[in-house]
Amino acid sequence: MITTNPTLQQTGVIAYRIHGKQVRVLLITSRDTGRWIIPKGNINAGATPAKAAEREAYEEAGIRGNISGAIPLGFYTYFKILASGEKCPTTVEVYLMHVAKRLKKWPEQRERKLSWVSLKRAVRLVQEPGVIPLLRRLMEFEADLAKPIAPAPVARSGNWLNP
Repeated sequence: MITTNPTLQQTGVIAYRIHGKQVRVLLITSRDTGRWIIPKGNINAGATPAKAAEREAYEEAGIRGNISGAIPLGFYTYFKILASGEKCPTTVEVYLMHVAKRLKKWPEQRERKLSWVSLKRAVRLVQEPGVIPLLRRLMEFEADLAKPIAPAPVARSGNWLNP
């Protein structure tokens, strides 16, 4: 039975890192079925969707990183099964996050498995239909993500523009 409650709003991240010249994305298992998903969850009052996405990445996967801009990579919808058994329509705002740090301990560490995989493998593993187009979209600019970032100018004594 589908609930008559309003649509839930959630946020999530496609977390990535560069391994060699290849983009790897982080997948986690859901707590209930063990299927491969991305970190996602509710947006608490007072939090922006991007900040909530960062919190979910920490709680579910033990990662910290930088969200790439204020504009989400995309959105998808699904039916969340509530504790009552009802299905509630849910919209997930998905951000791209470059992972800077992997923590040794995090809240849901014992409840999930994690795996760093190529984008192609992620498309095959993820069972959430709405996430697959976002992963494919990311494949379109994978080469740009894998390019090394130019280092910032090094400050020298005096003005760094005029050493």
